[in-house]
Amino acid sequence: MKFNSKDWALTAVFAALYAVINITQTIMGGPITYGPVQLRLADCLIALAALFGWPAAIGVGIGCFSNVYYMLDPVDIIIGPIVNFAAAFVVFKLRRQRLLACASGSFVVGVPIGLYLYFLYVQGNPVIQQQTPNFGTPLPLWSAFVLSLLISSLVAIAVIGFALLKTLSRQGVVDSLKAHGLKVLE
Repeated sequence: MKFNSKDWALTAVFAALYAVINITQTIMGGPITYGPVQLRLADCLIALAALFGWPAAIGVGIGCFSNVYYMLDPVDIIIGPIVNFAAAFVVFKLRRQRLLACASGSFVVGVPIGLYLYFLYVQGNPVIQQQTPNFGTPLPLWSAFVLSLLISSLVAIAVIGFALLKTLSRQGVVDSLKAHGLKVLE
């Protein structure tokens, strides 16, 4: 993996986009960006690792440090970026089967973050425990957290992200990106 200045610039663009989308959604949408029920729209950028490779994967990992804006727990600043990078890595590795790649990336985000949030809300901070919603489901509470995060990740990555990936993968768009000197995976 050899990075040039354009790769670093694209990494910075992905990190900034992720942070701006995440913080804007938090300001406008409140707790739908974080907590046990969340739909983090910035996660749609994870799917773009199938098209832009390492710059996108590293960028969405770095951009996830924007969690500090509404930090639930200091560990959140460590786990979120690692999980985002891992999900983008999976998408990158499975890029030849893009829908499978996006769905797999959703699982990489949904399961560990759902489990982490369960422990944070149920086992962790007593103030946060008071905010834990009643999911109204016969499922064990930990599985409700995982299911909630998995569904939201599927929407963000496998639906919105896949649609964005498909749109940017059209030949005319790819040709334009290449004309501007960007490396695009096909």
